[in-house]
Parts: sequence; C-alpha cells; structure tokens
Amino acid sequence: MSISLPSYSNAVPEMQEKGKETTPRPSFDDDTTNSNDEPLPKDDTHPISEKPRISPTDLQESSPSIDDLPPTTDNDLPTPDLEAAPPPRPVHSVFTTRQKQHIVFMASWAGFFSPLSANIYFPALNALATDLSVSSAQINLTLTSYMIFQGLAPTLFGDLADTAGRRPTYALCFALYLVANVGLARQRSFAALLALRCLQSSGSSGTVALANGVVADVASSSERGTYMGYAMAGPMVGPAIGPVLGGVLAQFLGWPAIFWFLAVMALVFLVPFALFFPETGRSVVGNGSVAPPAWDVALVPYLRARRAARSSPPLTHPPSSHPATLPTHSRRPIRFPNPLHTLVLLLEKDASLLLLYNGLVYTAFYAVLTTLPLLFAQIYHLSTLQVGLCFLPFGLGCSLASLATGPLIDRNYRRVARGAGITIDRARGEDMRGFPIERARLQVAAPLLAVGGACIAGYGWVLQRGAPLPAPLALQFAMGVALTGAFNVLSLLLVDLFPEKPATATAANNLVRCLMGAVGTAVVVQMVEGLGPGWCFVVAAGWVVGGSPVLWVVGRWGPGWREERRVRGERKVEKERERERERRGRGEG
Repeated sequence: MSISLPSYSNAVPEMQEKGKETTPRPSFDDDTTNSNDEPLPKDDTHPISEKPRISPTDLQESSPSIDDLPPTTDNDLPTPDLEAAPPPRPVHSVFTTRQKQHIVFMASWAGFFSPLSANIYFPALNALATDLSVSSAQINLTLTSYMIFQGLAPTLFGDLADTAGRRPTYALCFALYLVANVGLARQRSFAALLALRCLQSSGSSGTVALANGVVADVASSSERGTYMGYAMAGPMVGPAIGPVLGGVLAQFLGWPAIFWFLAVMALVFLVPFALFFPETGRSVVGNGSVAPPAWDVALVPYLRARRAARSSPPLTHPPSSHPATLPTHSRRPIRFPNPLHTLVLLLEKDASLLLLYNGLVYTAFYAVLTTLPLLFAQIYHLSTLQVGLCFLPFGLGCSLASLATGPLIDRNYRRVARGAGITIDRARGEDMRGFPIERARLQVAAPLLAVGGACIAGYGWVLQRGAPLPAPLALQFAMGVALTGAFNVLSLLLVDLFPEKPATATAANNLVRCLMGAVGTAVVVQMVEGLGPGWCFVVAAGWVVGGSPVLWVVGRWGPGWREERRVRGERKVEKERERERERRGRGEG
C-alpha cells in the first residue's frame, strides 16, 4: 500500500509569520527620524548624528585573523545540560474522540454475540430434547460444554490479538462463528449439536476479551472507565433480549430459526467491520500512527489511500530528505497463540486474588440466571415466553450499570489523582508507577458489592415466601446494576494492571469466571432443592460478601506487587537486548 507523506510546504511561511516582531524596528537609513518617527535632535553628540563610513579595507584590517585567536580548550565548550527535562511522552492514541466512539461501538457490538448465543438457546432446550430423542440431562451438557469453551477459547484468541492484531483475530472468530451457526441450523443429531455448540462458543467468546483490548488500545487510564462501560453495554444486553428472541423464534419458526438468525446477524456485523474498523492493536500500529500491513487495513481507508496516492504528484526528492518520515514501531513477530501466557497471569499475586474473587461474583451472578426459569415456572406458573420476558429487568439493570458506572469510575480516578497531586493527561496518560490505581478502582467496586450481596439474599427469601412477581423482578434489576457494575470495575482493574496485554488479561478473567461458573451451574439446582431458594441465595451472598477482604489486600499490597512486576519486566527486556547484542557481535565476528 502506498502512503502519501504529509506536506509541509506551508510550514515555513507560517513559522516566519509567527517569528515577525510586533514592534516597529528603528531605521538608520534616515538620520532625521527615530523609531517613533519623531525628529532627531541635531546634536553632534547624538550617537547617530554622524554616520562614519567604514570601507571594506578598514573592516578587513580591524578583524583578527584565525591565528590571532586564543586556542580553544575543552573547558570553553558548552556543557550539555544533563538535568534537562525528558521529552514528553507520545499521545496514548492518535484517534479522535469520534473515531474512538465508533471503534468502541463496533467492539461492543461484536461482544454482544457471546452472551446472546448463550441465552437465546435456553427456550429451545425442551424442543431440542424432543426432536433429538435425548434426555434433559444430556441437553444440559451442551450448556456446560458451552461455558467450558467460553473460558478456554479466549486464552488462544487473547494472546493472538495481542501479537497479530485485533482485526485478523476478529475475522477468525466470526469465521468460526458463522460456520458453527450454519451447521447448528442444519444438524439433526446430538453429537453434532454438542460439537457445534463448542465451536460456536469458541468463535463468539473471544469477542469479549477483544473488546477490553480495544478499549485499552484507544483510551488512556483517566477515560478508560467510560469507554469500558460503552464496550460492556453490548455484552450486557445479550442476557436481557436473548431469551425473549429465542422464545419467539422457537415458538413460531422452530429451533433452527435461532441459529439462522445468529448467522444473519453475524453477516450484518461483518459488513461495517470490513469497511471501516481500523487496526488498533498496539503491537501492530502503536498508538495508531504506524501503518499496518496492507492486508490488515479496512476497505474504505485502503481505497482512500490508493486514490490519494494516484492523485498526488510523485516525490522529486529522496525519501530520506523529506521533512517528515513515517513513525516506526517495533512489531512483535506473529506466532502461534500460546494459552500458557494466559495461565502465567495466575501466578501474579494481585491478579490471582482479583481473578478468584471476580469468579465468585460471576458465579453468584450466573446462579441467579440459571435458576430463574425453574423457580419462576414453579412458583408463578409462567409459560416459556413469560419466563423469557422475566429476564428483561435483569438485563436492563446490567445495561444501565455498564453505562452509569463508567463515568463514576473516571470521576473517582480524577479525585484520587488530585489527592495524590498528579495532573491528569488524557492525551498521553499518567505514569502509573506512582499512581494508586488499585485504590481508584476498588473504592467504586466495594459499595456496589455490598448492595449486590444484600439483593442476592433478599431475592432468595422473596422467592421462598412467594411474594408478588414485581418484588423479585425489582431485586433482579438492582442485582443487575450492582453486580454488573462491580464486575466491570474489577475487570477494568485487571486491564490496568497489565496494559501491554489487555486481551490476555481479559482472557484469564474469562477462563477463571467461566470455569467457576460452570461448577456453580452444576450444583446450584441441587442447592435450591436441598436448601430452598432462601438459604441457597444466602450462601451465594455469603461468598460475595465474605470474599470481599481480598479487595483490601489488593489495595494495601497491590502497588508494591505491581512495582516488583515492572522491575522484573525491565530486567527481562534488558537481558533480551544483551543477548541480541551478543548474537550480533558473534555474527559480525
């Protein structure tokens, strides 16, 4: 791809214009006026009343020759200022605010498919069991397998996205997703259903990790909360409308229509993605100022660049003498994704504690979702479509939390920065070595978790007593706001702790929470049957509130652990540079 270099033809006149003096300069061509155009006194003592004429010969004789000059020593040379301020850091992202909004909207839309595919499937379970002549326990295996691959697949896609870039990883995810949905719509055996559901989960689940990575690419820490809220709004809409859409499609068109619908939705997304979505991966384009490979460019920018290259005149000077050069960025070599890079994060003290606690919150969150159809059908005698509609308050609360907690996170970030005497720089970001990012994030999560735990316990006892239907629906909405808000804050903190590999950090989060959620899903029905809804959800609230001291530990010792990790990383980079220099030395010798 040919790239036209920026023109600087107008830079010099503009600089000259800025360099002009604003006050009139004195003229010595006329000895009757001064700089204010007033008559000069006719006085022989006036410094310019006489204009001595100096000939070139006099000037030459009065000028010392180079042999007459004293010798220059090292002490006479100017000493460089070693205390000079370092050059300013480059901007975090060159994308404009409007471009960032479009990029995050597309990432949110892509993340919408993973929870939508999981929840739109629920109303079709009974119909699938009947048509495939299998038991309900066998059909439930498709739910468990979906969650397992929902946790495993991002470990591959997250590492791939952090090295090869976001666009090719998105393309791979949606290619798998399309193939899986077409196969699911046409299959008529349980083995095919089980295998294709795993493939569908693998394709869709990577999009959530990619969304968090895209936000980290384009948004600095001071504005990341708002953009992360936008990015998570899409995934949180899925649980709200998925069961409703699935119920309508399964009841009026049959269960294959669910998968045809998902395939068409994926194709609709791929059109604007292929046309406009830019590469944002920092390992490929840096802060957006580095040109990606030609195959990694959206179609519309690619065509614009080609048109501009054809219409611009050819360069008449060597590229090296041009006043502007393209920015350079050391790109990592593309390699096969390694899931062990995700597992390595589990060995970090702060990351392991956050991942474990985040998994507990997600397990309680999913326990409410998975038992809702069973409990509402038994207690309130609702139909399949009515049960699907009961998911709406929960989903609306999740969506509201994603949009409302983002500005709250950024506001608390600014408050903590002011208290620490740190100036906010949205363009370049702050130096996180001295910033208490753990405190800035966890101060928002703590009250949300307290409210969420209380709502979980109250929800169980409302169902236990058979309260009117609006009561559990209202508590669902409150749980959606509180638990989703806290979950988003903790996920954002993980991205802040590992800014160089945000997709990998999110993949580790998905792995832990989905595996813990799968275990919780397997035992929560037995807990409801053995303890009743009241005590079952008191236990769930207990592990949310009882595990919260983990957050205090991270806030207290997390900054020290983060600094230790930074020092280890710098030593590792320095060792790699030394090995590279040694290899080059042996090659030259």
